[in-house]
Amino acid sequence: MAMSFLRSTARFRLLPVLTLLPLLSGCGMVVLDPAGDVARQQGNLIVISTLLMLTIIIPVMALTILFAWRYRAANKEATYRPDWDHSTQLELVIWAAPLLIIICLGALTWVATHLLDPYRPLARTAPGQAVAADVTPLEVNVVALDWKWLFIYPQQGIATVNELAVPVDRPIRFRISASSVMNSFYVPAMAGQIYAMPGMETKLHAVLNQPGNFTGFSSNYSGAGFSNMRFAVKSLPAGEFDQWVARAKASPEGMLDRQTYLQLERPSEKEPARLFAAVDPELFDAVVNLCVEPGKMCMHDMMSVDAAGGGGIAGIHNVQQVTYDKFAARGSTEIARWSMRQVGAFCATPMNTGIRPDGVPTDPAPLTGAGLSLPGSTPVLPRTALNDTGPYSARSYSTRPAATPVS
Repeated sequence: MAMSFLRSTARFRLLPVLTLLPLLSGCGMVVLDPAGDVARQQGNLIVISTLLMLTIIIPVMALTILFAWRYRAANKEATYRPDWDHSTQLELVIWAAPLLIIICLGALTWVATHLLDPYRPLARTAPGQAVAADVTPLEVNVVALDWKWLFIYPQQGIATVNELAVPVDRPIRFRISASSVMNSFYVPAMAGQIYAMPGMETKLHAVLNQPGNFTGFSSNYSGAGFSNMRFAVKSLPAGEFDQWVARAKASPEGMLDRQTYLQLERPSEKEPARLFAAVDPELFDAVVNLCVEPGKMCMHDMMSVDAAGGGGIAGIHNVQQVTYDKFAARGSTEIARWSMRQVGAFCATPMNTGIRPDGVPTDPAPLTGAGLSLPGSTPVLPRTALNDTGPYSARSYSTRPAATPVS
């Protein structure tokens, strides 16, 4: 009996050593020890949620082992009551404890969801460090390509491929889209992942509080080159960031215009980092509206025309030949000519990025910053196509100034 017990315990002698192997792998715990305030709050949410759940999991596991040992067949001293079927006190404990945990998790998640809304401008860059009213966030437009990342800096007038540089402790406002398939923009050291989708624009507000080099990647499978769809992230002091911008403006790559972009968006893998000295200021809006190609009608124009009743019979012939289609590789064959056409542009409505407002900055207080209006105050309705009265809304289409014809 003693020998069999020793043999059984010897099997588990290496278990403590095996549990230490993950610590020896060299993997960094960047998600739980990030360099940005937003990611740190998200990591804290994971830790607190896990600890709350463990308050149920650990007792249940411990009681499972205790009951199995105490009421084993060999223990003749254990209470044996085969007719027992109910205990009010036990029922209260079984149901009340998980219910309290669920209530705590629900309240914690609800508050954190509002405070960490990626569409809201940051109210702070670090604990106890509020964003000053005169601080302008760094604007970065992100485009997920096959299989690389394009970053456009509209304030600096430059663009980069597979390299993102940001100043330390300065709020960053990302506008994110994609060229062909759905991707996901993710820098674990800075903030959670945000989807990048063609024909749509998502947003992310974040900050990096520590200088250093980090890695970003796509966390959504997007094809053959997905594994190498990574980019370098440089968190630089303000002075070094200005030097980086100056180096980009002196880059021999020159101007990133629409023709250069059309070449860049074609599928390629392991693309090296590149800096463009200048960029078309309307390129990102053209990417979002799927009208980078010359003469192609933009989505916002098409929706405006549809809202006004359509283009009529004349619009049937307002098509042009597709030379290359990134979605289905059309344009490279003579078969099915009609399917290789796109709607042509007959007007050019200026694209105003100011009509896409962000949310209101949150109050960093734990419970009062949930984003809800105070009792008795007028609630702010979300901006939709039905209640929008902006200069480019469907409601005001009939009152617009005359469109500029495209030559």
